[in-house]
Amino acid sequence: MKGGMQGMLKQVQKMQDDMQKMQNELGNKTVSEEAGGGMIKATVNGNNEVVSIEIDPQVIVADDKEILEDLVVAAVNKAITSSKKMAEEEMAKITKGIIPPGMNIPGLNLPGF
Repeated sequence: MKGGMQGMLKQVQKMQDDMQKMQNELGNKTVSEEAGGGMIKATVNGNNEVVSIEIDPQVIVADDKEILEDLVVAAVNKAITSSKKMAEEEMAKITKGIIPPGMNIPGLNLPGF
């Protein structure tokens, strides 16, 4: 039993190391989403940080400030949702078969679980 427990602890340590590496890599991965038929484009990295906003000049009209703001919010929210999904998919690659979805192990700090 002792060897089994030691092996399991090594497996958990490797998983933690892999997760830390993956979290560092997520900062370099990005997702982009659009709103308004592509007139607004938001890019977010895997850490849920907005990297860029692109606005088609045709959308910039002084009288339509509220519409532009709404489109920017929509694009950013879609990009953040995609970023979270990307992070969960990357995390699932590491934890597949080791930790069932929804299981929380104190002290492991598993994002998305």
